[in-house]
Amino acid sequence: MREEFTDKQGQYLAFIYAYELLNDRAPAEADMQRYFGVTPPSVHRMVLELAQRGLICRQPGVSRSIRLLIPDDDIPRLKRQKRD
Repeated sequence: MREEFTDKQGQYLAFIYAYELLNDRAPAEADMQRYFGVTPPSVHRMVLELAQRGLICRQPGVSRSIRLLIPDDDIPRLKRQKRD
């Protein structure tokens, strides 16, 4: 069954997936902050929301502990971020 999530949530999931694929480890919140061009609190809120919805799991206080909990086929394609 496909999990429902917003486009923005889907992009964070896609980033986590792509980052793990390329770097062989989970991203840090700072990596997501740089990619999406948002503040640390914005990234942290999104991580908490994704965890609360059961889309990811993580260990609070443990660096790079984010793990996806949805099938790869349900992860949308990562879109290129526009830079000013």
